Amino acid sequence: MKRSFVFVVCLTLSVLISGCSWLGWMQDKSMTRSTPVGLYQKGSELYQKKKYEKAITIFQRLKDEYPLEEISVLAEIGIADAHYSKKSYTDAYLAYDEFINRHPTDENVPYAMYQMGMSRYQMIDTIDRDQTETWKAKADFERLLSRYPKSQFVVMAQKMLREVKTKLAENEFYIGKFYFKSKKYKAALKRFEVIARDFPNIGLDYKVKYYITETRRMLSEERAENEKTKTGVKGEADGKMKQEPDGLPQQTNEEPPSPTADPLPDEEDGYISGPEGSAEFFSDLVTKS
Repeated sequence: MKRSFVFVVCLTLSVLISGCSWLGWMQDKSMTRSTPVGLYQKGSELYQKKKYEKAITIFQRLKDEYPLEEISVLAEIGIADAHYSKKSYTDAYLAYDEFINRHPTDENVPYAMYQMGMSRYQMIDTIDRDQTETWKAKADFERLLSRYPKSQFVVMAQKMLREVKTKLAENEFYIGKFYFKSKKYKAALKRFEVIARDFPNIGLDYKVKYYITETRRMLSEERAENEKTKTGVKGEADGKMKQEPDGLPQQTNEEPPSPTADPLPDEEDGYISGPEGSAEFFSDLVTKS
């Protein structure tokens, strides 16, 4: 009986001791998770598991609770990366931009600039749609190449810049062909000449050269036809002028047509270079349809 009592007492003490040890371990783990490094590790683990919203929450907590810790700077990149990975590209772009503004001399600025361009690139529409995001992506990649020409992201930025320029050229070519088929040759020629000047050596040179030649030929024929029409109208108007007996000309009731000046190039198609021109063209198509 005495031995049984001793066993129960020892068992109880063992449970109490082990319980205290377990609680202490949990407290230590909780405290570790609450430190800047612990929070960053937790956010990184959630990111790796593709739990992006939870990762953003943890990174944001680290950023808010420990703003002066160096690792909180990495948390800001973590927030932007999580937005990008869950395809919230506008939020990602803003987060990368905020990082650059807050830490303009940080070593991760070139990466943030590259990711800004990639965020814009992911929002690019097809070539038969507005290319505003394409123009902005072009500006982001060019800014990176200009400011950090020796960065490890230069090669990737150059590759993406070429892809962006190809999309812009294809968009200009699409619009140019639209004007060509609509017999708005001045407007078409402007688009083709923009490609030849601003986007050479990307695979459209032969087509562009052909359409420039054809468009100029059509413009020449159009001008010749207009001159012929003007000459015929003038001769017809002169024939309707009759002479009175006293030699004074008699004006008929019909008034001769007033001369119409050739429209200025910008009056014909309202062409504007850059993202504004792209947006205006496709806005007009939607309105007319």
